[in-house]
Amino acid sequence: MKCVAMEGLIEESKELLEEIEKGAVLDAGLIGAAQKVEHYEIAAYGTLIAMAKHLKLDDAAVLLAATLAEEKAAD
Repeated sequence: MKCVAMEGLIEESKELLEEIEKGAVLDAGLIGAAQKVEHYEIAAYGTLIAMAKHLKLDDAAVLLAATLAEEKAAD
């Protein structure tokens, strides 16, 4: 399923590339854009973990928690 919110974050990153010349300011902007993507993913995994726990899908919750930890490390 296509995620419109994630597409928006990607589009925002593309706009940075078009509008800001190469250098430290662009680098900082792209780092911020990447963090927005990571935060979106972190929120999604947190929601999935809560749902899995509510449905008593403990194995799935453990796997999702491991992925959440990876996303937090990437952030």
